[in-house]
Amino acid sequence: MQKSIYNIPEMDCPSEENLIRMKLDGVEGIRQLEFDIENRKLSVFHSGENSEITQKLDSLNLGAKLVKTEKAEETDLSAESTSGQTKLLWTVLLINFAFFVIEITTGFISCSMGLVADSLDMLADAAVYGLSLWAVGAAVARKKKVARLSGYFQMALAGFGFLEVIRRFIAAEEIPDFRIMIGVSILALIANSVSLYLLQKSKSKEAHMKASMIFTSNDVIINSGVIVAGILVMLTQSKYPDLLVGAIVFLVVVRGAIRILKLGK
Repeated sequence: MQKSIYNIPEMDCPSEENLIRMKLDGVEGIRQLEFDIENRKLSVFHSGENSEITQKLDSLNLGAKLVKTEKAEETDLSAESTSGQTKLLWTVLLINFAFFVIEITTGFISCSMGLVADSLDMLADAAVYGLSLWAVGAAVARKKKVARLSGYFQMALAGFGFLEVIRRFIAAEEIPDFRIMIGVSILALIANSVSLYLLQKSKSKEAHMKASMIFTSNDVIINSGVIVAGILVMLTQSKYPDLLVGAIVFLVVVRGAIRILKLGK
């Protein structure tokens, strides 16, 4: 048995982990995957060559590079609890979907495109966790079909979002309610942090991971961006900081949709 270690610079939260798990699902010879998100490393225990593994990781455009391949023993494999992982996936899925509903509702109420865009990022994460749950015991062909549908759905939402940003930029729109923007984004920030903490805490072999890792994730950066936009709206009494952040977040959602669509190939 071999152990191939990959450095993956853009693997900064459990969403990327789940994308990788789904991409490598069904590859013959893989015995186990071990993720170290804090250090952006993936260890693949496998038999035979690693060329197919490397090819599939490359196709995700996460910057994956093979560091080394070494001999491994059966004792190096860790016991995994499928039921425990399933419960955690359901937990973070529900957290993300709940905040998708909260943010998209309050986003329209407060006229904030930043909140609407952030809600779609939450939906993207929920879709990834949902796809991972769907993949348990499912045929690869069915999983790929669901991945394609999810990717197209997210792409369509992001497209409508960009059109709305352009419309609001041109039209005379009222200034977003910065109080709702800041308050809801702080709650979403806490929710994302809790989700990431729960997922990392579940990995006993990675118990050394620091809580600061959470704040390197794209989700937390996005939440912070909406908070900053809310503060700028308050200080400038202008709609443009909100529209700018909204457009940036929509780009992040498009990138996530493209990655999910790659799983359907």
